Amino acid sequence: MTTLQQEKDISSPTQDQSTEDSTAEDEIEMQEKLDHFPEDFNQLDLLETHRHLIPTGTQSHWPGESEDDDEEEKSEDWYQAKEENLKDNPKELILFAAENNRLETIQRLLSVAPDLVSVMDEDCYTPLHRASYNGHLAVVQELIANGADVHAVTLDGWTPLHSACKWNNPAVASFLLQHGADINAQTKGSLTPLHLAAANRDSRQLLELLLMNRYVKPQMVNKLGETAYEIARRTDVYHYLFEIVDYWT
Repeated sequence: MTTLQQEKDISSPTQDQSTEDSTAEDEIEMQEKLDHFPEDFNQLDLLETHRHLIPTGTQSHWPGESEDDDEEEKSEDWYQAKEENLKDNPKELILFAAENNRLETIQRLLSVAPDLVSVMDEDCYTPLHRASYNGHLAVVQELIANGADVHAVTLDGWTPLHSACKWNNPAVASFLLQHGADINAQTKGSLTPLHLAAANRDSRQLLELLLMNRYVKPQMVNKLGETAYEIARRTDVYHYLFEIVDYWT
């Protein structure tokens, strides 16, 4: 998973003041929205559709996460060493393999222990979730061929399709839909895959895929009462794609 990258500040004093004013306005907008959130609203879901309000240059602070680990291109020796360290823990190994596109490792594990296809981590992410959010289509295909559940949900109610759409992986999303994924599935924050795609500024192909699906329900709202169209209007340039569907009926 990539982290947000800090950029060197090379702006002029006038630009600095403009940036500060813009940031202050964003903070006010965010606070106004916070005042109207339901008590049971999931903050992780909020992040997905209001990411544009977070100042750029902010770094991730997940425990144990290393920027060097994300940026450095791993060698085959590194992957093999990692797999060797996990060889006595097949559950962790298949999760690692799914996330890192280690197709042969997955095939070997499933040939010995087919039930590994359904293991979960502490947040209930399955190998299929991990392969989906990293866009590893061949791994997704292998997992589904071995019985992976396209309807599996995490603790926050995310399906593999949510994961694919959050990280803008249209090829994976298309394959999941072909194998029965629910295009209108909702997270605990009532986000559909379409909500997540709409929040991504680079999701034209994915939005077209979802909006052209005969079963999509674009008028579904999240816990803030927002449709995917309203999110798209706020966050990207592709909101006009919603004209593909008969949105207002």
